Amino acid sequence: MQRLDFSDARHLVARSALGQEWDIVDHLKGRSRADAVNILLSRKENKTPALPAMTPWNNIMKMSTHSHKGKRDARMQMGRESVRLKQWWMHHLLTTKAPVQERMTIFWHNHFTSSFEKVQQPKIMYMQNQLLRENALGNFAVMLRKISRDPAMLVYLDGSLNKKGKPNENFARELLELFTLGRGHYSEADVKAAAIAFTGWGADRHQGKFVYNPAENEGKRVKFLNQWVQTGDQVIDVLLKQHRTAEHIAEKFWHEFVSYHRPPAGVIRRWGNVFRASNYQITTLFKEVLNSNEFWDARYRGNLIKSPVDLVIGTLRALPYPRPAVDELVRTSQLLGQDLLDPPSVKGWTGGKQWIDTQTLLVRTSLLNRLTRHTKASAHVEKKLPNTKDGEEVVNWLLPRKPSLSLPTTPGKLRLVKALVLDPTYQLK
Repeated sequence: MQRLDFSDARHLVARSALGQEWDIVDHLKGRSRADAVNILLSRKENKTPALPAMTPWNNIMKMSTHSHKGKRDARMQMGRESVRLKQWWMHHLLTTKAPVQERMTIFWHNHFTSSFEKVQQPKIMYMQNQLLRENALGNFAVMLRKISRDPAMLVYLDGSLNKKGKPNENFARELLELFTLGRGHYSEADVKAAAIAFTGWGADRHQGKFVYNPAENEGKRVKFLNQWVQTGDQVIDVLLKQHRTAEHIAEKFWHEFVSYHRPPAGVIRRWGNVFRASNYQITTLFKEVLNSNEFWDARYRGNLIKSPVDLVIGTLRALPYPRPAVDELVRTSQLLGQDLLDPPSVKGWTGGKQWIDTQTLLVRTSLLNRLTRHTKASAHVEKKLPNTKDGEEVVNWLLPRKPSLSLPTTPGKLRLVKALVLDPTYQLK
């Protein structure tokens, strides 16, 4: 049975959590791959920080109907509350005891995207965020059904505009293209049929609830993926029977946790089969990925670029640097190209090599310089650093491969950590 050395444990934690916290890496060192993965995925958290106060939607509507000033005031109030909710999530990312669960909440936020810019209602965006968190390591089929009834999603993809006699295809199209099958695995006729089946599905923004209006449903059978359906639930049933749905999610896991390059078809078939056989248990797929030879292959180590959240939150969770205020962290993440709760499009963040360009590289460098410059050696800081005298182990902890620059020759753990954080290789995981 193969045991994890320190570099192996670091690779597992850096890829699946929020940064590579020393205590977690050290705890997994020496364990088998399967045991380490089980331990990592077992950490779950049901509680989140107290939600910031939010103005009831009825009050917002009253404000916006009085005058142009009232409409402006309502928009500004929603804007302020959306910022507070982003700060709330940033704080939770910093403090959560279940970093894998929170990492997967971001993953599903990028899969089932919605944005403040379109939804304009913080309360239902919060409800969607909690839905994703509660199901992040649960069952994909259950989450797919829930997200299809989610008020924020129905507003974001115009599901509430999908009515008898004038179907709106936005939700149906993204359900097929982004959420389940992927482009090229359905026809325009399938999109039209799905849209008809979903007519009458909508959201009550005042109550923050899903509503179904049978009077707005077409009430007729349509052919979808060569099967007859009449309701939105039947459309979802058909989608979950498709091998391609499981393989599409498996491909997303490949690109998130293994490599940006095209995955081998055999690997995706294998992962997809395991996922479907488990009745779409996300943890089962995740374990299959993290225990696979591909995940541990040396070719795929240190080949992924840290996302803004990986870089910002991961650094602050792992190292004893003074934590900037959460509003500053939100702005920094925005400047780096990852504005949580406001993805750039229905496709979410492209990620990968798109995370770094001439502008974001300057912001990344400035952030790390600022953090390291403002942290001076002291007994308090040294106590928070790993209790090891092995410099090579510190290098293996912070970098996924050999450093690009020369390391300092003067002794000092904090000096070494600073050099490693400022090394270009630190941008990788």
